[in-house]
This record gives sequence, C-alpha cells and structure tokens, in this order.
Amino acid sequence: MSAVLLLTGIAAVAIGSWRGYAAARVAISPLAHEGEPTRTLIEEGRPVFHRTRVRTAIRHLALAIAWLAIAMYGLFMVSVGSSVA
Repeated sequence: MSAVLLLTGIAAVAIGSWRGYAAARVAISPLAHEGEPTRTLIEEGRPVFHRTRVRTAIRHLALAIAWLAIAMYGLFMVSVGSSVA
C-alpha cells in the first residue's frame, strides 16, 4: 500500500507542478505583451473584468492553482505513504 501511495504521490507532484507552471506562464503572457494596438484601444474603454486579456489570465490562473493543489495533494500522499512503511 505504501508503494502505491508513494508512486502516485510522486506522479501527482511531478505532473501537477509541471502543468501548474505551464498554466501560470500562459496566464501571465497576455498581460506582459503589448498586443494589437487597435484591440488595446478598444479594450481600454471596457471595465477591467470585461477585458478579454484579464478574463483569460484569471481563467489560466485558476487552472494553475488547481494543478498546484493536485501537486500538494501528491505531497500529502507521499508523506502518508512514507509514514505507513
């Protein structure tokens, strides 16, 4: 039982960390780049939460947090698996 917990925990940590980093990197990219000048002028008149870049960044940030939560659960499984052994 402890081997299963250790292996699945390590897999969850690796996959969750990797996907969390990738989702966080995608979340920051629309806010870091200038973008098309015409679209930027149009979006400046909208409220902050109605802007496409902000909504996309928030969506990807939520995904990054979810993947990191999976990675933290993997750390929990590794700690339980190591204490059972």
